[in-house]
Amino acid sequence: MVSENSSGRVPAHIRRVVTKHGSQGFAGFAEDGAVPRTDIFRTIPGLVSRMVWSTSASTTIPFDGADPTSQVTSFVPEPGETRFLVLTFPPDSVFMSPDFDGPAAMAENLAVSPGLAERFEPDGKHQTPTVDYGIVLDGEIWMELDDGNEACLGQFDAFVQNGTRHAWRNKSDRPATIAVVLVGARTADTTD
Repeated sequence: MVSENSSGRVPAHIRRVVTKHGSQGFAGFAEDGAVPRTDIFRTIPGLVSRMVWSTSASTTIPFDGADPTSQVTSFVPEPGETRFLVLTFPPDSVFMSPDFDGPAAMAENLAVSPGLAERFEPDGKHQTPTVDYGIVLDGEIWMELDDGNEACLGQFDAFVQNGTRHAWRNKSDRPATIAVVLVGARTADTTD
């Protein structure tokens, strides 16, 4: 678990504040507490997945008081849906450790991240039918694309990932945390 300290590192459990429409139309707070869907991986030390919020294609306001994250059965949203995630990645050295158990890690990932984990290739690359808006909250992480294309993203760098095949690589010696909103998109028929 990463602890919050003066370096600004992101804690494993983060606070989520949710608003609502109160009596007579006044804004108020519906929830204020830890993100309830937080998974600290046992098989991948330092990997933390937090589903902060989600919307369906039929989401309406005002907020009805029901936390939508508990109903999510796929981390990959359908067109018109969203997922708001905060992810902490350990250094890549964790995956190179002689103690790393790849099959156990994949089994845990399938249980924790349904709909997404099934898309992972052996090298960690994956592709989703989503437009992903994200920002690096802490640390440094590399977005790796096809043909060796990669970009190093540091704290407060933002990215827009347009449904391309990619992998996240943490080449540093400390955790990296990103916040990302996945927006379900339709796939157009394209040819290059």
